[in-house]
Parts: sequence; structure tokens; C-alpha cells
Amino acid sequence: MTTAPSGSTTPTDWTDMTSTDAPTTERPAAAAPQDASAREIDVRVDRASGRYLPEVPTPVIECTDVDIFYGQFRAVHGVSLVYGKNEITAMIGPSGCGKSTVLRSLNRMNDLITGARVTGKITYHGQDIYGSDVDPIEVRRRIGMVFQKPNPFPKSIYDNIAYGPRVTGMKVSSMDDLVEESLRGAALWDEVKDKLKQSAYGLSGGQQQRLCIARTIAVRPEVILMDEPCSSLDPIATARIEDLMEDLRKDFTIIIVTHNMQQAARVADRTAFFTAKAAEGTGDRTGQLVEYDLTSKIFSNPADRRTEDYISGRFG
Repeated sequence: MTTAPSGSTTPTDWTDMTSTDAPTTERPAAAAPQDASAREIDVRVDRASGRYLPEVPTPVIECTDVDIFYGQFRAVHGVSLVYGKNEITAMIGPSGCGKSTVLRSLNRMNDLITGARVTGKITYHGQDIYGSDVDPIEVRRRIGMVFQKPNPFPKSIYDNIAYGPRVTGMKVSSMDDLVEESLRGAALWDEVKDKLKQSAYGLSGGQQQRLCIARTIAVRPEVILMDEPCSSLDPIATARIEDLMEDLRKDFTIIIVTHNMQQAARVADRTAFFTAKAAEGTGDRTGQLVEYDLTSKIFSNPADRRTEDYISGRFG
């Protein structure tokens, strides 16, 4: 693996990656069940397209026995799961169960917190993203993040989109084309094409969140992390973001944290339920993964009683 020097803005050449750009082809559908009885019990159907999902996802990111610490406090314990290619994975659970902590570990955002450390292994296409020879800047280019509240830069709409490609030294034939492509990808182009030089602060909350999504996809990641992306938006704006997720999943792998059970059921292919357990001998509560499965199964026939209690509103 060849990496850029620490702090470099030159993208890392990860030579064993299949592509430096996001994939552009739709995932193949798994074969549908052949008989009526199989159709009745099969839960792999994709709620949006009618395609069938494989029982085991094609891995893009894998967590293996991951613990995450803040100083001496273990915030997350023993997480092992696979995030599938061109799928939407939702992470749900009560506050304080470690969902966002896990999400931020997937592109090393926790590196920015003093005392934070990760044990176990998190791999991207089989490569340990916490390896000593890996540039975290390149990790964050390939695995982008959209935060809970819209956070446009104090710049024009155009410069918000162009910022990432400029600072990372991306070679583009036309920045104008890249800006348009990114805004179209975030379903925002028709609303802002005549005011690209105006401040991004003039957009509505929902538009600002879609701008942040466009800014993320402008640097051509493969994975998009979303930390409660609709929590500060009204129902109409939330519906627009959810529709956008459906479109983006054709080209990107999406991982979201949400407290909205209906949203997880609507948009996610697979769902991971987390809870917090009191650490032995202390009052601290450590996050743990309880169950991870196809969303249709999690919401219709969960394997663990704690999952059923949470999604039915009996605790959390």
C-alpha cells in the first residue's frame, strides 16, 4: 500500500482498490425464491425496487471485534458487522449506545478527539484503515461524512462544492462540470443553478443538508456516512433526503445513524440495533451490538427480545 505523507493533500494511491471513483453500476440482484412457500417466508426483498438482497452482503467496510475507548472509558465493546456494497445500512438504538461513536470510527473522525482509540480491526476493502501506513485524510476522502446539522462553509454555493476537490488536489477537466454533477447528484441543481455565486447560508435547512451531501460526493467517495441527517429537518425536507438516499445507493454505500424507526424501516436494506450495558463494577454504560440483519427481518421478526422491545417502544 502506498500512502501520502501525513497531512498531505495528495490522494493516496491504494493500488489494490478496484477504483478511485464511486462505482457507477447497480448491484446485481440475487435470485428470487422459486416457489410460493419460499416467497412467503423470504425476507430479502428490497422494499424499494423489488429486487432480492443476498443473505450475506458484499463487504465494503468490515468491523471485527471492535472496542472504542475515550481515555480509560470503553464506549463500545465487541462490535463485529459488515457494511454491504451499494446498500443502505441503518444503525439504531437508544441514546448513549455508541451508534455515532461507531459511525465516526469508520472514517477515523474519532482521531480528532483527544484520548480516543480503537482496538480490534476496521477494514475497507480488506485494508486496515488504522494501519500505521494509512493516511487518515485519504480515508476520509473515500469514506465521506454528512453531519447531523447542515454545516455549509461561509462561502458561495459554488465554492462549497469546489472546496474539497481543490484542497485534495483532485484532477478535474472542468470544475464547473464537477459542481453541476455534484449538485445534480444531490437533487439540488435545478433549485440553485441560477445563484451559484450566492452565499450557501441563504438556502433553507433542507437545501443546506443536500448541499452538504453534494459537497461530500464532489470528492468522489465510495461510502457516505450520515449521522442523523434529518434530525433538524421538517417532514418535507426529510422526505427529500430519504428520496435522495434511494437514488444515491445506486452509486454509493450509505451508512446512517437514526433515532427514527420509521425512517430506518423506509430506507435501510439492513439494520444494526445497539444498546448500552452497565460495565461490570462501574456505573458506566458500554455500547454493544445486539442484532444485525435485513431490515425487513429486524422489524418483523427480530431474533432478540431487546430489539423487539426497542422498536415497539417498550424501552429506550
